[in-house]
Parts: sequence; structure tokens; C-alpha cells
Amino acid sequence: MILYTFPVHTAFIDRDLEMIQPVAEIKPLEFTQSPVKLPLFFILQFFQLLWYSPKTTQYLCFFGGYHSVLPVWFGRVFGKKCTIQAGGTDCINMPEIGYGNFRKKWLRKATIYSFKNCSLILPVAEALVKQDYSYDSRISSKQGLLNLIPDLATPIEVIPNGFDTDFWKDLGNTRKSFSFISVATGTSNPSRAIVKGYDLMEELASIHPNWTFTLVGDSEYISLNPNVQVLGKMHPRELQKLYNSHQFYLQLSTSEGFPNALGEAMSCGCIPIGSAVGAIPEIIGDSGVILKEKNLDLLESAIQDFTNQDLNHFSEAASKRIQQLFSFGKRKKALLKALDLVS
Repeated sequence: MILYTFPVHTAFIDRDLEMIQPVAEIKPLEFTQSPVKLPLFFILQFFQLLWYSPKTTQYLCFFGGYHSVLPVWFGRVFGKKCTIQAGGTDCINMPEIGYGNFRKKWLRKATIYSFKNCSLILPVAEALVKQDYSYDSRISSKQGLLNLIPDLATPIEVIPNGFDTDFWKDLGNTRKSFSFISVATGTSNPSRAIVKGYDLMEELASIHPNWTFTLVGDSEYISLNPNVQVLGKMHPRELQKLYNSHQFYLQLSTSEGFPNALGEAMSCGCIPIGSAVGAIPEIIGDSGVILKEKNLDLLESAIQDFTNQDLNHFSEAASKRIQQLFSFGKRKKALLKALDLVS
């Protein structure tokens, strides 16, 4: 049995379970993101790991952090494999925008211990391994695991996210011109909103009142621009319809690993406009706009230049790119192999 631990249950977790369950028994164990509840959850997790220990063949963690310390320790004590899937914040140090595990003393220690003592690290993007960051000039250029943990010797294998392109697909619906959509959770927290690029989106919306913007994922986020519609979390079927009614998808994150919503939207035919951080340039390729630095004038100019071209071509190219490079099957095959679940 695989014990799978993570700080919060997301759609990403569900996809992993869907990939692994047909070939191996897997038990999901959710931890907590609340600092107040940490002591209680450490005690609870210890006894969970102890209880399941006789049946456990290996440990799997999504993100490195507090929740991965005990699984890594149990793995070492009992000689069992422990794999950590690095997702983004666990490979970043950006105190300037209040983001990244490495900006907090004890979380940094927990993260470093986890990555140095686990059996295998599976980042979702090459940029999480090592990157020379230049998008926001306020932020240190040295990001990624090998920059933040110079003596890290744990084996690393990058496995990008994958998408169900039979579901996330272009339905052929009419799309409103100059309609933009972006999806992120927790953006009512100002720091999180900056991480996800909502500050730049709001600036863009304010100077283009005739363009429409839809922000999905946090109903408590407040926008002062009348052309910005805010929606809460949505069922996948509702989200699929939303993607198919919008012309562009905005991923203007200040920091990112491998954004799932970007891949979903592109697969549905949204033309991507993204920042040059994390895996975003790799995902977009030549099917959209990549913003090299955080600058409103550059963003506006890029969009205006881009819209003089054949947008149908780019919509089709975005959808095909996800189908060809980032399919569900491709990730499943690589993940099962890394976990020694296939020969």
C-alpha cells in the first residue's frame, strides 16, 4: 500500500489517485495548512503512519514541507521508498511577495530535511529544479531546489502534469472578443493575488473597460473594476463551458510551478497569455504570448500586436499542444514507472 500525504486536497491529488489506484492500493492522508493545528496534526500523522506501517510499501508526498517530515523519517527508519512531488512553493524563496517555503525558518528546515532525506524528487517543472528568475526585478534570481539547497544529492526526475484532453476540449462555441479568464484559489489573500498575477490583470482591466475579465476560484476576492467578474470554485463541467466561452486565458503569475488551469484552458482552445516563470513558457510554446517581465506596457503591447494575427490558428495550436505534449496518459506512464509500479 502507498501512503499519499499532502497539505490540501486538490484536483491534482484526485488525478494522481486516478492514475495509481488501478495498479496499486493507495491511501490518501490529508495534513493541514493551519499553523495553529500543526502540533495536533503531527501527532495524528505519527499514529496514522504507525498504524498503516505494516501494510505500507512506500510513501508519496505532494509538496515538501511540514507534512512530509514524518513520512520521510518513517521511510528511512523502515527502509521504505519515500517520493516527494515538488509542486512550486516548496522550491521557491520570495519574501518580497510573501511566497515560498524557504522564507520561513521552520518551514524551510522541514522542507530541506524532507528533500535531502527522501528517496526521489519528482518536480512538475524543470524550473523548480533550478532557474535564473528575471520576471519581477524585486525578487532574487536564484530559485529552484538546487539553488536553495546547494548540497542536495537526492535523485530528481521531472514529470510534467497531464490533462484529460477527452474532457478538456474545444466545443466549437462562439467566444466573445477580448474576453479573458483566469483561475486560482485563495486570491482574497492579497499576497496570493500577487503570486497569481491578479495585480497586473486589474491594471489591464482598468485601462480597457471594453474588455471583459472573469476570475474564477475565490468568491471573496474583490475587484473594483466593473468589467471584472468574480466567481467561486466551479465544477469541472461548468469550468469547461467557461473556458469555451472565453478567447484568452491569463496566467500572469509572479511565481508558478506547472499551472493546471493553464493546461485545461489551452486544451479547451483558449489562447494563452502567460508570464515567463516556471513551466509557463514551456506549456505555451509558440501558441500564445509569453511576457518576459512584469510590465503593463509590455503586456498591453503584446496583446495588441497578437490580436492582429489569425486567432483561430493560435486557438487550435494551443489545444493541439496540450494533446501532444501534456496528456494524462503520458504523465501516468512516467509516474507509475518512477514509483516502480510498472516493469
